Amino acid sequence: MRRISSQPSRPLGPKPGRLVSPLSPEVAVTILNRQRRKRVDLALLRRITLALLGDLGLESAELGIHLVAARQMAQVNWRYLRHEGSTDVITFNHDAGDGAEPGSDRQLYGELFVCVDDAAKQAGEFQTTWRSEIVRYVVHGVLHLLGHDDLEAGPRRKMKRAENRLVRRLEAAFPVSKL
Repeated sequence: MRRISSQPSRPLGPKPGRLVSPLSPEVAVTILNRQRRKRVDLALLRRITLALLGDLGLESAELGIHLVAARQMAQVNWRYLRHEGSTDVITFNHDAGDGAEPGSDRQLYGELFVCVDDAAKQAGEFQTTWRSEIVRYVVHGVLHLLGHDDLEAGPRRKMKRAENRLVRRLEAAFPVSKL
């Protein structure tokens, strides 16, 4: 198992065989499936993510997505945030930036840890599917990387509206049920 680090050990840039967005050669997505409970169509998730990044008008993006089980998510959550237990998505922003507001220069450089077990659990609670929840977690994580915050009520409502709008667009454009 590769070591998880809050700082990239190597650039997430293109590798042979990596799908790169047709919108820009400066947009790349890497997805690693580190869980075995659910089958996930990684190529479809990559296309959905690339469409999301394109829809957001990003000029440059390197995004790593790690699909993990609850046990690994709990380890990441404790190691980096000192929170106990699993959670749906954890975002690591690797953009060194120039002190400007995150996302203001239309670039993104980070990683998302998405818990597939939590997606399955929450799908039952929200009367949706675990596949739809995974798409929602990716959207939510990307919005965090672009500077959205959900700690206070006002910004949380704004972020939730953006998240819902983007999820609806992606679900209309892709067969999320086949994810």
